[in-house]
Amino acid sequence: MNISHFAQTRYTTKVFDPVRKIPEATLAQLCTLLRNSPSSVNSQPWHFLVASSEEGKARVAKATQDAFAFNEPKVKNAATVIVLCARTAMEPAQLAHLLEQEQADGRFASEAAKAGQDAGRNKFVNLHRFDHKDLQHWMEKQVYLALGTLLLGAATLEVDACPMEGFNAAALDAEFGLREKGLTSVVVVSLGYRSDEDFNAKLPKSRLPAQEVLTIL
Repeated sequence: MNISHFAQTRYTTKVFDPVRKIPEATLAQLCTLLRNSPSSVNSQPWHFLVASSEEGKARVAKATQDAFAFNEPKVKNAATVIVLCARTAMEPAQLAHLLEQEQADGRFASEAAKAGQDAGRNKFVNLHRFDHKDLQHWMEKQVYLALGTLLLGAATLEVDACPMEGFNAAALDAEFGLREKGLTSVVVVSLGYRSDEDFNAKLPKSRLPAQEVLTIL
């Protein structure tokens, strides 16, 4: 597989075919990509809402009303919509939960290795919590790593995608009770298959020249 082919041919879909659905096996692969996305110190500060039903998509679409009405068709006509959420805190209980999951998955050859992982993760979490004071921003950065994984993965599976920040996060959080669960919505991705009416599919891709963005040392 030539991965650069998919990077060069994927694009942001503006108009989805409202009839064509994503096969279950393909959607399962996309969910696997999300769950296995990289994150700093394996912090995994995320949760993903996956809406494929008309009811589920309609609930997400409530956050695209008024100022973001231009995104409503992209939500309602997509086959599946995924809301990528970040945690609103990284508490000791969550850190302990991560550590125990790593132990259950066989990540530690010794108690010293386990202690080292725990100390290292706490160091970075506390660095952002107390020194940089940007813990929420740092956690959202990890969510965007998952977004990149999802977008390129979707392209390799020949699934079209449209990432969106144009939505009312407060309304979306309220619709799904996210804040009560220690979560907040960060970005929404519509997935499916382009319509023949999608004007963006016909436009050439535009990127700055390689010599402007790459420095080979």
